[in-house]
Amino acid sequence: MLMSPVEFFRQLPKKQCPECGQYIEEQAESYLTECERCLSKKVE
Repeated sequence: MLMSPVEFFRQLPKKQCPECGQYIEEQAESYLTECERCLSKKVE
């Protein structure tokens, strides 16, 4: 039996920054893979 789409997305793990390990707060239409702190370090 197929899982409902809502249940599928509920079971996904939280997105985690690969640089520092901090969990990233998900936002609609966001494809970021690193947290704001690590991204700002790269810009400087």
